[in-house]
Amino acid sequence: MRLKKMGRGALASIVSLAMGLGLTACGRDYTVGYVYVTTASGTSGLVNGYKVDYQQGYLVQLANSPLPSGGKNPVTVVASPDHRSIYVIHRDDSNVVHFLIGSDGKLYPQKTYNVTGSFPTDASIDAAGKFLYVTYTYQNTILPDGSQQQLYTPANPGPGGVTIFPINSDGTLAAPATFNLGRSPVKISATSPNHFVYVVAQDGETSANLFGFAQNPTSGALTPLPGVTINSGNVVSTGFPSGGTPAGILADSSGTHLYVTDLALNDVMAYTVSSSGIPSLIATASTDASPAGMTLDLTGKYLYVASSGAGAIDGYTLGTNGEPIRSTVSGTVQVGTGPTCIGMIGAPSTGDPVHAIYAYASNALSNSVSGLQMDASDGRLRQVQNTPFGANALPSCLVVVPTIPGR
Repeated sequence: MRLKKMGRGALASIVSLAMGLGLTACGRDYTVGYVYVTTASGTSGLVNGYKVDYQQGYLVQLANSPLPSGGKNPVTVVASPDHRSIYVIHRDDSNVVHFLIGSDGKLYPQKTYNVTGSFPTDASIDAAGKFLYVTYTYQNTILPDGSQQQLYTPANPGPGGVTIFPINSDGTLAAPATFNLGRSPVKISATSPNHFVYVVAQDGETSANLFGFAQNPTSGALTPLPGVTINSGNVVSTGFPSGGTPAGILADSSGTHLYVTDLALNDVMAYTVSSSGIPSLIATASTDASPAGMTLDLTGKYLYVASSGAGAIDGYTLGTNGEPIRSTVSGTVQVGTGPTCIGMIGAPSTGDPVHAIYAYASNALSNSVSGLQMDASDGRLRQVQNTPFGANALPSCLVVVPTIPGR
């Protein structure tokens, strides 16, 4: 009789544990997060939304997916640090569309905001979640009658800039400010907790295309760091060494290291960042063809680079000073054609080092999303069940958002 009681007690404990983790008997009903992918299908953009299975990492398309992104040619998507909003940036309409994330991961469009320049290229939100920074290619000129006119074109390049949107507590955006920048800014990182913002440009006349700025945490305003010269008009601006065609930029969670990829050089450059925000180049590591977006795992031990020309994710371990060292177990992992962005998600609250550490890549030329599972012991990547996952035409980027307990 005692044995039967102990068996029932043990069973009850197991059931209770499973319920606490959100798992069912087959482990397929627990969602660890969501993946949102922007696509430039047809004349208007779309957002594909998926939920991430905890046990296997496979993606299940959300019930209202895909839905209109709210503009033409979305180039990137970013999530707020509180995981309650995403913002989609549209190049051809020069706008930002705000979406709220529902309790089931569904997206709900809220409002459209105009960027203060033309042809935006990228966006980033500061670590405090107070400001959205959007880089754009050309400034607009205000005419005497108050109207705006674009005076610059690819044949007549002029200065770009950054639109700075304050973010309200509900995720809406307040009236923006403008910061004028050098020619052809392409990527921005504002996530440093130390209030520094970094931009890379593709100005063919210089290889000093890394610009650093001090952020005013109250207003969001940017001040160039020593060593950065921002010129107006069709004049070269100069910053820190970065190569001629940088294509991706990433700051680590501590704000002490910075990583930049270069399309033409096929490498990733690593910088240490001083307390004053000055980046110093410490190492360069080779990549496969045409490296673009990057991500770090949640522990900051491994770096992954999307090499769009090779259809691969390149893996690196990080040395004692943050320098990237090509992984011996996942140096090159094939995904789809033309990967652009890569994001990671994990479930550290479960304390499980095996499950729920996943990476996803948007494959621009194969209209899909690739899923990979990371081994926490060595950073090894292997394909998840059912990968690749279908998406609409021309995925441009993605963002990965964890679930919020109790939402």
